[in-house]
Amino acid sequence: MSGDPVKFLGSLAQALAGMSLYAEGHPARDRGIDVAFEQLGGLQQDTATPLFTFLGDEVVYGKTPIRELKAWDWSMRLAQAGIQRLEFQPGVTREEFETFLDEVLARLTLATIDTSEVRQQGKRSSIKFGSVGIRGEQPNPQAALPVEATIRFSLGEEAEAIRWMHEEVKAHGGLPLAEAEAVVRSLSVAMHGEQQIVLPLLHLKEFDQYTTTHSMNVSVLAMALAEYLGMGAKDVRAFGVAGLLHDLGKTRIPLEILTKPGKLTPDEREVMNAHPAQGARIILEAEDKLDLAAVVAYEHHIMLNGGGYPRPHYGRTCHRASNLVHVCDVYDALRTNRPYRDAWEAEKILPYLEGRAGMEFDPEVVAPFIAMMRKWEPRVAVLQDEQAPVAPTGVPTNGGQQPT
Repeated sequence: MSGDPVKFLGSLAQALAGMSLYAEGHPARDRGIDVAFEQLGGLQQDTATPLFTFLGDEVVYGKTPIRELKAWDWSMRLAQAGIQRLEFQPGVTREEFETFLDEVLARLTLATIDTSEVRQQGKRSSIKFGSVGIRGEQPNPQAALPVEATIRFSLGEEAEAIRWMHEEVKAHGGLPLAEAEAVVRSLSVAMHGEQQIVLPLLHLKEFDQYTTTHSMNVSVLAMALAEYLGMGAKDVRAFGVAGLLHDLGKTRIPLEILTKPGKLTPDEREVMNAHPAQGARIILEAEDKLDLAAVVAYEHHIMLNGGGYPRPHYGRTCHRASNLVHVCDVYDALRTNRPYRDAWEAEKILPYLEGRAGMEFDPEVVAPFIAMMRKWEPRVAVLQDEQAPVAPTGVPTNGGQQPT
C-alpha cells in the first residue's frame, strides 16, 4: 500500500490513546498498534527512512511541512515529551514498534510526574527519537520555553471526554474510569513544560459547560498542590482523579438549577446540597477501588469549623485530600464566571482564602496553596477559546451562597 504521513501520525495518536485506555493484551489495544504499524510499513515502501520533526505547532515530514497538521495537538505533546525528531530506519519490527510506543506513553504520562517510573531503553532500536539540535550537543537546561510556547494545545479532546463521561453517568449510571484516568494523565502532561510546571486552566465558554471545565481545573490545581507538597507520583495522580470526580454528583442535578442566574430557593438549595453524597454514591457503586475519590466527593464542601454541607450528625475530621480539593474547588469557582455572579479579580481571591484559614480551610493546606499560587502565578496559562467570554472586573456578591 502507498504511504501517507498524515494517516500514519493519526494512527500513531490513536494507538497511544488506546494503550492509555486498555491493558496489555486487550484486543482493542493490539488492534490500534497493528493499524499504526501497517501504516508505517506503507510509508516505508515510499521512503525507506521516514523522518518527522515536531516543532511547536508545525509538523515536518522530511523537509516538507504537513499543512493538514498545522496546530496538531499531538505535535506539542510529543515535543514536550522530548520527541522533537522521530526517524524510522529500515527493518523496524512489530515488537520494536510496540516497545517504542510504550516508551512514548511513559514519557507522556509517568515521566512527567516521576522520572523514576520511566523504563530505560536498554538495547539498540531501528527507531530513533530525541530533541532537535546539533549532533552531539546537549540540551541547555536554562533554555526553558516561555509559558506561551509550552501550551499550544487546547485540551479540547479531554474536555469532550469528560462531557461524554458525564453523559454516560447520566444515561447508564456507570463511571468510565479508564477515560477519567486517561484525562488525568493528559492534564499532567499539559502541566509539565520544558523545565518548569505550568498550570493550564481552562476558560469557561458557556455556563452549561461549567461542571466539565471546573472539574478539569480542580484536577490540575489538586495535582499541582500535591506535587508542590512533595507527594509521590501515585498520590499526585490519585488526587488528580479525586479532583476530576469531586463534582460528579452534579450530573444528577437539573440544568436549570445548575445554571440559575440568582439565589437558589430553599428547595433548590436542598437539591444542590445533595450532590456530594450523590457523587460519592456514584463512584462507590462504579468502582470500589476509588474510595479516596468517593471520600473527597462527599467531603469537599465540609468546612473545618463544621459548616458547609452535608452536615454530619457528629463532628468529623475530613481527609487531607478533601481539604486540599476544597481549597482548589473554591479558588477555581471564584475565578470563574457563574450565572449568579461575575468572576472575582485574581488579586482578591488569595486574600479571601487566607482570611478563611482556620474556619473554612485547613491552614496546613491553604497556606501552601497560597504560597504555590503566588510563586507560580506567571506559570498559569489560561487556555482561551475564541468564543469564550472575557471575564469582567469587579468583586461581585453571590448572595451569601457558598461557591458551588
